[in-house]
Amino acid sequence: MYSEDYERPHGQERNSDDVYSKPVRAGKRTYFFDVKSTKGNNDYYLTITESKRRQERDGSFTYDKHKIFLYKEDFEKFQEGLQEAVRYIMHDLLHDEPIRQYTPREENSEEF
Repeated sequence: MYSEDYERPHGQERNSDDVYSKPVRAGKRTYFFDVKSTKGNNDYYLTITESKRRQERDGSFTYDKHKIFLYKEDFEKFQEGLQEAVRYIMHDLLHDEPIRQYTPREENSEEF
């Protein structure tokens, strides 16, 4: 659950549908893999959220978020598509070159 959820009225009530969360930090972005239950708690789905920190002109920070809802009947096809796309990039475009690791710079020197 994100801090913004607690700032909204009745935000904590949403916690009942959160089952599992795995944040993955990757450079300027954080990806959240959240397992949630349906209202009747008899089924589950996955949300994938990309959150990117952005600096406003006044110096304050905001977060751009994009979310995908993935339902169990689509898990296999989604996984196959993702694996195929990554395999294509790795083998056909990068020709098995090693992937460069992200090296964070000091925050003040980053361009937003």
